[in-house]
Amino acid sequence: MDASELAGLRIMYAFGPAEGSTWGLTYEGVEAKLCERQTDMFARIAEGDEGPVRGSVMHFGITVGEEELEGMAKLSPEGIAVEDCTALAAAEFVKWLWASVVPDGGSITFNTEWGLEADLPDALVPDVPRPRLVATFLAHLEATGGLD
Repeated sequence: MDASELAGLRIMYAFGPAEGSTWGLTYEGVEAKLCERQTDMFARIAEGDEGPVRGSVMHFGITVGEEELEGMAKLSPEGIAVEDCTALAAAEFVKWLWASVVPDGGSITFNTEWGLEADLPDALVPDVPRPRLVATFLAHLEATGGLD
């Protein structure tokens, strides 16, 4: 797979707080931040088997650049994922997470669908400009071995 094909690859990216820390996620808080970003977004909560929070998941839509993405947020384990996403859109989404969701001084870890399948550990997202974030995500995809 050449560089342009890799850049266009659409996959799920999962983001969460570093081990031992929290973002203090609530579904109401995520929905409010999404609404601040765009008023025509959707959000719905699917309750889990064990009540309204434990095992539940929030599904949402968000426009990142020119792309309309779908994602999900969970309170346990705490995190937010975007589906069918390019590395560039994931980098743009991370910038929004840092500006709107992650508390000041907080960190973000990430993995991808392929990384999870390859048992790669979550990695810290570096606080770098968008092009370097994209490069980080592309290097991760290469490390999964899923391109073979």
